[in-house]
Amino acid sequence: MPGGIDGPETMKGARIGYHCSHEQFPPSQLLRLVERAEGAGFNAALSSDHFRPWSARQSESGYAWSFLGAAMRSTSLPFGVVCAPGQRYHPAILAQKAATLQEMFPGRLWVALGSGQLMNEGVTGQPWPPKDVRNAVLAESADVIRRLLRGEEVTHRGLVVAERARLYTLPASPPLLFGTAQTEGTAERIGRWADGMLTTSRPPERLRSMIEAFRRGGGDGKPVLLKCQISYSRDEGRAEEGAWEQWRSEVFPSSITTEVQYPEQFDDLSKTVRREDVREKVFISSDTDEHASMIERYLRAGVSGIYIHNVNKEQEDFIDDYGREVLPLVQDG
Repeated sequence: MPGGIDGPETMKGARIGYHCSHEQFPPSQLLRLVERAEGAGFNAALSSDHFRPWSARQSESGYAWSFLGAAMRSTSLPFGVVCAPGQRYHPAILAQKAATLQEMFPGRLWVALGSGQLMNEGVTGQPWPPKDVRNAVLAESADVIRRLLRGEEVTHRGLVVAERARLYTLPASPPLLFGTAQTEGTAERIGRWADGMLTTSRPPERLRSMIEAFRRGGGDGKPVLLKCQISYSRDEGRAEEGAWEQWRSEVFPSSITTEVQYPEQFDDLSKTVRREDVREKVFISSDTDEHASMIERYLRAGVSGIYIHNVNKEQEDFIDDYGREVLPLVQDG
């Protein structure tokens, strides 16, 4: 895979990463968990970047960029981070943050840019734009960020404004800028500017359609990464209960999840969600062989790497059991 994703050259085989969910765990605990994940054999990591959690039950939302500095110092893993420029983060500030981490930890950072969610971006009090405007802001922001990471002085006056912005501290090589996509339309649009696509798990045939849309839009030959929502426990009932308790907002489409502002509203919306509804969106199993088969299906569908998000709270057993029984089956080296 391209530089900035593959990490150290000594790492070979499938890229199977651990997802650091700031909505569910305090950053001090996440730091211990990602260290444990590296020890178990996960060879990459992905970090969310939220201002609010999805549910009042989750009750956490640490600042991802502070966490990233500590996590990249205490592990050797390559890290990705998902974030939205243009409202909560000015693109010049986002570029500065990314450049600083990449300078300290060369070749180990990539950034996935999205159009945002009201629950996070709404904290600024600015009006929440419609989706087409958010897409345009994202494209302009990505251009500003890319130019800044190349060392240019940037003046841009459009939906995003930057006045003679310049980064004085630059890494030897800039981090890759991926685009996030939940629909085929978005996948096609980000193909024009993104170095790759990050999307979430879905049936393999729908994933292939997403990849085809990305390729049509200009993403031919670029990597596709997958954030995969699973719920693993040694007890099947606990796996199902944990998924429903922690991640039942996953059943709603992005047209809803991007427009809701407060965790309490998500909780109200999800009161009627059934456990079987969650099973349609989250891979739930206590059988590690089934988890290995699921990962292999996604790798055959054409993704370059998979970041596993165990959505329940039983992280230690998940990390240890994946390390012993899943990762050796899906990694070549």
